[in-house]
Amino acid sequence: MEATWKNWSGSMAFQPGKVFEPESEEEVCDIIRKASRQGKKVRVVGAGHSSSPLVKTEDFLLSLKHFRGVESPDRETAQATVPAGMTVKEAGKDLFRYGLAMHNTGDVDIQTLAGAIGTGTHGTGKNLQNLSSMLIGARMVTGKGEIIEVSQMKDPQMIKALQVALGSCGVFLKMRLQLQPVYNLHRKEWCIPLEKCLENLEELQNNNRNFDFYWYPRTDLCKIRVMNEEDHKMPEVPYGSLEMEQQGHSHEILPRSRHLKFDEMEYALPKENGPECFMEVREQVRKKWRKEVAWRVLYRTIKADDAFISPMYDRESVTISLHHNAGLPFEDYFKAIEPIFKMYGGRPHWGKKHYMKGKELQELYPKWENFQQIRQKLDPEGVFLTPYLKELLNITL
Repeated sequence: MEATWKNWSGSMAFQPGKVFEPESEEEVCDIIRKASRQGKKVRVVGAGHSSSPLVKTEDFLLSLKHFRGVESPDRETAQATVPAGMTVKEAGKDLFRYGLAMHNTGDVDIQTLAGAIGTGTHGTGKNLQNLSSMLIGARMVTGKGEIIEVSQMKDPQMIKALQVALGSCGVFLKMRLQLQPVYNLHRKEWCIPLEKCLENLEELQNNNRNFDFYWYPRTDLCKIRVMNEEDHKMPEVPYGSLEMEQQGHSHEILPRSRHLKFDEMEYALPKENGPECFMEVREQVRKKWRKEVAWRVLYRTIKADDAFISPMYDRESVTISLHHNAGLPFEDYFKAIEPIFKMYGGRPHWGKKHYMKGKELQELYPKWENFQQIRQKLDPEGVFLTPYLKELLNITL
């Protein structure tokens, strides 16, 4: 057994049977063929930022940390190839050198970009899709240990399956991404009363490139965060106090440095259900959890996409996230609030804490069977399916 592996927040720990850090594509193929022969499972680990047990395995844990360095940048088409070992932060810096940028990132940029894509990770902005939507091609290893090339032009249905696949279809070696030319952002943050935020919610969402807000349970105040490109006028917020202002390149302004670690639950809801769901969550937190929960609740907007098991599939979405300090008990709190998310049509973020599995999840995704057919084609023997993944995806082999 290898040493115990822990995720970023420390809330998940396990001992893999063997950890591999291959330096070539052929090594990756050999590891997967070996796993297949021995009846072992393979999971790919990135930065460990996810708090759901997607990477947990007693068999082979595979790190692609040696696969780095942007390739084949094309400014005319705004495309580039990013190896699977690069973090969001590293990719942003490297792409900038070639005059290219991602359309968005989340608050955190320490995850591997492949992991962020594979779990449907997102930032905020009503006209901005999640990070998975950038994937237009992949060089990957299947469950048979074979390298294949997939592109949106030739294999559009397969790309829709791969855009959010939880590592269940194969191992990405390289990802071809649809990007955009570099751009600068102007960021402002205000502290305001919650009622003022809700009164102005539609205007703030509709008139700014990026908008979200944090609600603080112990004060009932919130922080609104707005980002726009430099030629776009920033909003006037006379009802709040300006807490922060920054300007710079997008990959420097979109994410924020995080020193405190936390565990998180997040659900994506139909946009029209967002405000009412938030108010019910707020009521429950204030009634039962205010003393225990010092952290905040985050509210964001994301544009619909067509990835088969993306939480934003075919609907304009709002996400609501619960946060709790790492090391403190979170399960009672998360389990108490989760039924509210479900009642409003929520789909869980695949990489964060949630307690949904199998048929219950299947009912939320109209293209579930389309995804399963492609997953089966790419990994017929289930080399990438741990017991957790099989239960999560309702797969029997």
